[in-house]
Amino acid sequence: MNLRQLRYIQEVARHGLSVSAAADALFTSQPGVSKQIRQLEEELGIDIFARQGKRFVAVTEPGREVLAIAARMLGDLDNLKKVGAEFSAESAGTLAIATTHTQARYVLPPVIQAFIARYPEVALSLQQGNPPQVCELVRSGAADLVIATESVADYAELLSLPCYEWNHSVIAPLGHPILNARPLSLEEIARWPIVTYDSAFTGRNQINRAFQNHRLEARVVLTALDADVIKTYVRMQLGIGILARMAYDREMDIGLEMLDASHLFDSSVTHLGIRRNAWLRGYTYDFIELFAPHLTRKVIDLAIHACGSDYAI
Repeated sequence: MNLRQLRYIQEVARHGLSVSAAADALFTSQPGVSKQIRQLEEELGIDIFARQGKRFVAVTEPGREVLAIAARMLGDLDNLKKVGAEFSAESAGTLAIATTHTQARYVLPPVIQAFIARYPEVALSLQQGNPPQVCELVRSGAADLVIATESVADYAELLSLPCYEWNHSVIAPLGHPILNARPLSLEEIARWPIVTYDSAFTGRNQINRAFQNHRLEARVVLTALDADVIKTYVRMQLGIGILARMAYDREMDIGLEMLDASHLFDSSVTHLGIRRNAWLRGYTYDFIELFAPHLTRKVIDLAIHACGSDYAI
């Protein structure tokens, strides 16, 4: 058994059981990956992957346990490298942040600007996706931390830390009748076609639940993965938009007006997630505190030792 074999099974699982995709990611050959995995299975006496012919079609039950252990071992190896880097070059390195479009576009820019000014030798990367995708990036070790509203707490391998609370707003083209609604009601919103987030994104559950609780049907005519797309189609008058309040900027969003809808929908909480067994570089603590000032190094370390179960905003 060797670390290369553990990396191979992890990459195969990460790439949807595609050996060829895993081999490309690892810059090696497909037969070499298959051979190493078969040798590991023979040594362990189990099948990690179920097969149909030569194709992997599923992860077996013992395979799931092996993958979990492999993730911890490779994570600890990564931690060893970070310890060395921390003490040999405290202000240089890399930081990979997995997040959604809303966070990357509307919340993170001033944080990243301040961080780069403080740590010019740290190479930052932003990896975007929907909440399950960005959580998986951190769980697998492809990113250092995740910032998202949904899904973070659903991953047992991730420590979920609440950052800030937010709510939704309604946007419409200038002159739209709904802009005269005072106070804004769900009944009024339900009269119009709606453009809003995809079901995996940014508080969509709160939107659905509000209409269901009032026995109203929301006429959602289009869903999108990010706020900029929603605003584009609202400008085209395909419907009114429901989006995160921080995604509206009066100066930038010309032709649109916003109505606060915080009294209509439950609030959402954006969370930051890190691997429970991760060893954090000093500058990673600083980035987190720039994003969420209440999450100091002391608070984070206490949450790690307490497994995060008692921490709340």
